Amino acid sequence: MSISSIESIASPQVNRPRIYERLTKSDVRGALYKMILIRRFEESAEDAYVRGRSYGTMHLSIGEEAAAVGACAPLSDRDYVTSTHRGHGHCIAKGAEVKRMFAEFLGRETGYCRGRGGSMHIADPSKGNLGANGIVGGGIPIAVGAALSVKRRKTGAVVVCFFGDGANNEGAFHESLNMAAIWRLPVVFVCENNLYGMSVSTERSTAVNYIAQRASAYSMPGVTVDGNSFAEVAQASFDAADRARRGEGPSLIECMTYRIRGHSRSDRNRYRTKEEIETWKGRDPIDAFENELESHGLLSQSEIDAVRAEVEDEIKQGIAFAEASPSPSADDLLRDVYTI
Repeated sequence: MSISSIESIASPQVNRPRIYERLTKSDVRGALYKMILIRRFEESAEDAYVRGRSYGTMHLSIGEEAAAVGACAPLSDRDYVTSTHRGHGHCIAKGAEVKRMFAEFLGRETGYCRGRGGSMHIADPSKGNLGANGIVGGGIPIAVGAALSVKRRKTGAVVVCFFGDGANNEGAFHESLNMAAIWRLPVVFVCENNLYGMSVSTERSTAVNYIAQRASAYSMPGVTVDGNSFAEVAQASFDAADRARRGEGPSLIECMTYRIRGHSRSDRNRYRTKEEIETWKGRDPIDAFENELESHGLLSQSEIDAVRAEVEDEIKQGIAFAEASPSPSADDLLRDVYTI
């Protein structure tokens, strides 16, 4: 899909988006806080990786913050998400503590997985985060199973299932959407389409122009939105979550976005041009959200500055917490290992 096609989706918000009629000032401030926190967490995690202080690889979502926070906007702790290998944003958007995420990255006992999981395996059941997944499309059938569970238990909960554009060509995607539609399950499928499955453009890998078009094959609503616009993503997510809670079944939301960094830390970005990357940097979702909030009188510049200062304080405290946390003991080498 060409950049010009994306720009046709990303029309400027002249009038105040209707989602702000549903959100309080505290809500939009919290959304901005989470978007900036995701950005600063990943920048800090990247710095730790470069310095050799964190373990394993990592997949950064810098540039995709609006998709994660917007999709989680209608959710509470009773609702669930399933995540991906590029899942730090989903984790924070669902309420994770960055101090425990930093601890996980540094291999400390206070991490979400006691330092054993690293970047791609963080889960937080207390917040409804069923976990990241290193398998492409691996979280999609898990989300369907969770949605079946909440429907049978009649909890009124919704499951938001994150996946990337590469997963839409997996068999699990089609099987899961079909099953969710047949059983009218309360699941919202959210595709973060950042235009590349690792290094292959969606123009070369996917037959349809927009992944949301595939929703029609499974008799569910499908919508493509500007994934760099918090307002557009949040509106689509609220609409889909409301539909799911009414018992009307699943929906598919495609968020057109872009990862500014490479696929992973080892990616040298040889398949993308500098011009393309710079074009997308000019559509930074955090800058756009701040400008929108200020222009519609929802937050002042001084209030935005205060949010940024609070984020910096949380990042500093999180890193200090992780660094002061104990490393695993060799005596616990086989703890939580169920087969040898």
